Amino acid sequence: MKSTEHTVPENEEEQLCYDVICDLDHVSGRVEGSATTRKYMWNELWSMLAYLGAPTWYITLSPTDIKHPIAIYLAQYDKIIHSQLNLDDSHTKLLADNPVASARFFHIMIKSFIKNVIGDNKENVGLFGCPALQVTMP
Repeated sequence: MKSTEHTVPENEEEQLCYDVICDLDHVSGRVEGSATTRKYMWNELWSMLAYLGAPTWYITLSPTDIKHPIAIYLAQYDKIIHSQLNLDDSHTKLLADNPVASARFFHIMIKSFIKNVIGDNKENVGLFGCPALQVTMP
């Protein structure tokens, strides 16, 4: 089956194997993260691309929290904040010991990006004008 894209069962035993594979595919379609779920999502993506067209651009955000002063401030919940931060490995350990601070920092950065760059409503349009926040499908 790996060597070809399409195979046909040649005898009754192979047909039974195909039936088991089909049943497993049907059951695993409801399991999050399974190969079948990924296959369904992939098919849905290609259908949306065919219907709506390809997006004009993608954005991938990755706010780095290890050396960012806001993240360090959030991680130092009961420590004195100095005006000049010493950016060494102690801050990496500090943020590793406080994952909630990293999550709060991520939330603040993403919320700020959406509000100021993309725009979150008609009053705050962002850099590129009023975004289409919803895709309407008939």
